[in-house]
Amino acid sequence: MADMDVYEVLEHLPQRFPLLMIDRVTECEPGKRIVALKNVSVNEPYFPGHFPQRPIMPGVLILEAMAQAAAILVFRTAGERPDKSTLYYYAGIDNARFRKPVIPGDQLEIEVAIMWSKRSIWKFNCAARVDGNVVAEAEILCTQRSFTE
Repeated sequence: MADMDVYEVLEHLPQRFPLLMIDRVTECEPGKRIVALKNVSVNEPYFPGHFPQRPIMPGVLILEAMAQAAAILVFRTAGERPDKSTLYYYAGIDNARFRKPVIPGDQLEIEVAIMWSKRSIWKFNCAARVDGNVVAEAEILCTQRSFTE
């Protein structure tokens, strides 16, 4: 599957505004990698409080975008979609580096590649780019769990 619009993204993620960090998927190779986009608007709800004189996207939200792209990749790899009893969350973050601020008007390209998976834990190599330049990178561990309400 090459491209997913925001409506298909919403089918693969439980997050909604203001925490949805993926607007589109441009590439997806199940079992391998995904490339997703986040259009960073001046209207983001965090900008009025995160350096209002010179707004920048918080690094933790760039990491969240990486995890959301990774979740879509896992669900596409498994041929599944999350249901109301599915949680997909961080188990760890290694080697996170932030190289350049992400500002309003930027388009954040998030590339996530599977490093390995074991049971319900997955490790990913992630990079976020703006205009082809790496602005952040990390290795992340995520896990999927089901719960009963």
